[in-house]
Amino acid sequence: MTVSRLLAAAALSTLAVAAPAAAPPFETPAKVAYLIDLSSGAELLNKGADTRMPPASMAKMMTTEVAFELIDQGKLPLGKMCTVRPETWQRWHGPAAGSTMFLSPNEQVSVENLLHGIVTLSGNDASVVLAECIAGTEPAFAAQMNALGKKLGLAGSNFGNSNGWPDEGVTYVTARDLAKIARASIERHPKLYKQFYGQPSFTWGKTLGSGQAITQGNRNPILGKVAGADGLKTGHTEEAGYGFTGSAEQNGRRLILVLAGLGSFNQRIDESVKLMNWGFNAWQSRPLFQAGAAVGSAEVQLGSENEVQLVAPKAIAVTYPAGLVSGEPRMKIAYTGPIKAPIEKGQQVAELVVTTPDGTVQRMPLVAAEAVEEAGFFGRMWLGLKQLVGMA
Repeated sequence: MTVSRLLAAAALSTLAVAAPAAAPPFETPAKVAYLIDLSSGAELLNKGADTRMPPASMAKMMTTEVAFELIDQGKLPLGKMCTVRPETWQRWHGPAAGSTMFLSPNEQVSVENLLHGIVTLSGNDASVVLAECIAGTEPAFAAQMNALGKKLGLAGSNFGNSNGWPDEGVTYVTARDLAKIARASIERHPKLYKQFYGQPSFTWGKTLGSGQAITQGNRNPILGKVAGADGLKTGHTEEAGYGFTGSAEQNGRRLILVLAGLGSFNQRIDESVKLMNWGFNAWQSRPLFQAGAAVGSAEVQLGSENEVQLVAPKAIAVTYPAGLVSGEPRMKIAYTGPIKAPIEKGQQVAELVVTTPDGTVQRMPLVAAEAVEEAGFFGRMWLGLKQLVGMA
């Protein structure tokens, strides 16, 4: 049975909405366009977000995310040295191999430098070398990518290689899944995200003949053009066109965008900057609860307590069109229950459902403030007795 418990605190009472406001329009030539506000989880633009498409180099976000997971688990030291196999170098050097870090055969390169080569330089060679260093072979690494994808809830993606190189359709993604990967890197690995994403350039390799160091710039089209821009990854192949998954944060509000199927390098720059600025300017975010704030409670079944307090796992906000002043958001707590014990502290057990003044619905997770143990034998007898005589 699905139970919706209205917020009881008088301070959280809401007013009826006067007149719904239409979402501000945004037109783009991109075949796929997706924009979300992480402060609320609101989708600000959805043009083909669940359409399967080739990711090109945006697949490298998943390669990086696998590495981030292993690093934060203590299983992959940043200083670990990886060997550039001659066979790998042979396959991934020269103009026909696409973007490169300019690695050399038998070169020893740290995980840290390979990540810079992947994130900043989009090196196809760096991606494969890191994949082989972690899993032994690239197919084995792709299996790790897909396993992590299931953990992150990627419903429309599959990875057959580490760099997004065309592979006859084995590798595909959706814009929604790319945004989930971006969100995972930002929220699950904030220190690593800050260390590797958003770097303007990186120097590796030397030119033939003169031996000068090679410095390449980051292709991120919003770096230096949108305030707070710090990620993530571009992609381009003939099959996929020009794409970009990007993120920026302004005044504590973070947006993630995904664009795909654009026709040129310059069009990718223009559309990425326009969409991100539209997200910040045409929409506004209103704080609702600080992280850890009490929001309400939920009923518990067969627990040591008959209810559990619900708190916000992180700061919660609501997003709606800028300039909208008539009406207030309507809020309620929804969960399937009563929730069966045991319940762990921090376990998501409910959602805060917010209906905004423009009529859209936004859902944010709520977690248990404390653990609730399963009632023992005598506890269950007492609960049954209370229910029998109408005390519960």
